[in-house]
Amino acid sequence: MPIPDRFPPALRERPFRVREALRRGVPASRLRSRRLHRPFHGTRCWTPPASPTERARAVAPRLRHDQAFSHTTAAQLLGLPLPRRLEADQRVHVTTIGKDQALRVRGTVGHRTRAHLASVVRSGTTRIVDPATTFVMLAAFLTVDELVIAGDALVGWLNWCTVDELAAVVDRHRGGRHIRKARAALIEVRPGSRSPGETRLRLALLRRGLPEPTLNHDVVVAGRWIACVDLAYPDARVAIEYESDLHRSDPRTFRKDLTRGEHLKDVDWWLVRATAEDVGSLADAFAQRIRKLLSTGMAGRHDTRSRHLLPSIS
Repeated sequence: MPIPDRFPPALRERPFRVREALRRGVPASRLRSRRLHRPFHGTRCWTPPASPTERARAVAPRLRHDQAFSHTTAAQLLGLPLPRRLEADQRVHVTTIGKDQALRVRGTVGHRTRAHLASVVRSGTTRIVDPATTFVMLAAFLTVDELVIAGDALVGWLNWCTVDELAAVVDRHRGGRHIRKARAALIEVRPGSRSPGETRLRLALLRRGLPEPTLNHDVVVAGRWIACVDLAYPDARVAIEYESDLHRSDPRTFRKDLTRGEHLKDVDWWLVRATAEDVGSLADAFAQRIRKLLSTGMAGRHDTRSRHLLPSIS
């Protein structure tokens, strides 16, 4: 008989706490079975946790009503982009909201905060510190630019909160640790970004003295919609697209990108394609290229060839 069939139905589809299983009549000897996994003291699960989300759910039965996942764990549950260096850290962060004791379980990091500084949201049955407070907590782990990327995700493509809500929480935490970093990042958070690559591209340009581009700009000429581009300088008619691996590996996306470029060329816009190198090792050269295009675009037409029609072929 499969071991899950030897347990009450309420325990078969999820991690559970040992004391709950005993209360439901499961013998202690059965809970010592090697076919059960023990990710944290006092808990059991059916398969070993293979991701941060699964590790969080494995420790969830240990949480009290005043505790919620926080910091990088909350960020992962909310879908926020985090740098790769944090992926190796498998610890689960839990914050106690109020005056009671922080969680003390091996494999977790217990924190505590005052009740008026955080609230809780739910993802299914999982308790998570609210997204805006998570942004402030991440300041302890991220650089300013990485925190801007997280903030852009919160107010942009994930739509978890607004810039005003971030500002209110940052103000509420004034005087706290790392709050200067959170405040510096908040200044550069923008709604409208649709990917970490777009944010990195915008920051790379700003860090090198270029004006702030418009995000996800709709190019409309003579009342006709032409395209939506990642970043744009409309006055100079310069569009910039960040090309991830998807643009290269997906044929449909590749063809769509080519068509967009031709349509923009038809209405006298430049389309510049940026890659990961252009926001990294080649960022200085890329910014200089954009600077030259802006100067030329503001001075006149992009295409200096004759605009006369070719003679018809008889």
